[in-house]
Amino acid sequence: MGFLDILLGRSKAVPPNLDQLFSLPSAAITLETAGGYHATGIGSVCFKSAEGGGFTALRAEVDKLLALDNGKFSSVTDSYGFTWLVRETTPDNLDGLVTDLHGVNTSLVDAGFGPSLLCTLVNFSNGSKSLGLVYLYKRGSWYPFVPVGADRRDNASELQIKSLLGTDLRLESDLARWFPVYGAPGL
Repeated sequence: MGFLDILLGRSKAVPPNLDQLFSLPSAAITLETAGGYHATGIGSVCFKSAEGGGFTALRAEVDKLLALDNGKFSSVTDSYGFTWLVRETTPDNLDGLVTDLHGVNTSLVDAGFGPSLLCTLVNFSNGSKSLGLVYLYKRGSWYPFVPVGADRRDNASELQIKSLLGTDLRLESDLARWFPVYGAPGL
């Protein structure tokens, strides 16, 4: 970082550490045993679509590869213009889900679209509440999101989950960065 960057308050973005996704299956065991949350088999990658032929070709390739798996892949664009690539597996196939999400992320990063990545979301449920574990690429950290309605969240449950997963995942320490992802696929 240069002197002007310091003066102007600019910082370098943290490069995405996609291998953090592979810590999720062990964290899921903790969630299940200590919190009663089970994987739903739904996960998604959120990114801001870029313009141009390179991105269109990459998007077509990702769609084609994931569509080969019995149509369990879909794409949703939210009201903010972000694209969610949604992968559905059986709830007991969390390892496969994480591997597929990692593959999509790696394809986007390798094609130069790493800065467009927003987050990866993996969904859990305890029967009465939904939980999304959100991985922020630019921060290299996870946080829990527990929605309880169209525009409300359960902060107490999120903090409880944070305390459960403190040794399993690299959790985001700045609670102001725990952005709500209302309307995310599967939540």
